[in-house]
Amino acid sequence: MKKTIALVFALGLTAATGLAAEAAKPLYENGFEKAEAGKVPEDFLVLNGEFAVKEADGNKFLELPGTPLESFGVLFGPGETSGAAVSARIFSTAKGRRYPAFGVGLGGVSGYRLQMSPGKKTVELFKDQEVKASVPYEWKSGVWTIFRLQVQAVKEGAWRIEGKAWPLGSDEPKEWLIAFDEKEEPVAGRASIFASPFSGTPIWFDDLAVERVGK
Repeated sequence: MKKTIALVFALGLTAATGLAAEAAKPLYENGFEKAEAGKVPEDFLVLNGEFAVKEADGNKFLELPGTPLESFGVLFGPGETSGAAVSARIFSTAKGRRYPAFGVGLGGVSGYRLQMSPGKKTVELFKDQEVKASVPYEWKSGVWTIFRLQVQAVKEGAWRIEGKAWPLGSDEPKEWLIAFDEKEEPVAGRASIFASPFSGTPIWFDDLAVERVGK
């Protein structure tokens, strides 16, 4: 009898573990390891810019050239409203007193964006083209920066947009770096990466992911 109970418990635990693992699985992820160099993955929607998969030191990533000095972006992953998070790591460099700007987004072209703005020494949260929040940040040139942005409902008729950024090799901050509260229901849209290579140097993107968050 005890063996039967133990077996049932073990099977139940295995099933629960499997369900938890399935729930934790990202909705989308792309590290470009299987991508063809010189092209853009077929599931990406390039809004503008000459993006292409490149390889250096055995690692593949998506590159945006350092010219022209305009703003560019790519959409990827499923279309989500709230209860989702996007993450990526991004590499760029400054050149003299010229700095790039770059980040990740949720909710399509006119959705929310978490932007690194080294020229202002800030991290900013945008809704479409409007800055909703800004905090000081000392960006490190020539170091991969990890981004995470999430949108989720906090109660009926209220949502919270939160973001954080930290250099690769350091621990992820436990607290969110920046946030603002939203009263308008977020629209559905795909995740994004975007950049403005104002320093005239290439910008690299890697380890893109979209996850479910909250309940």
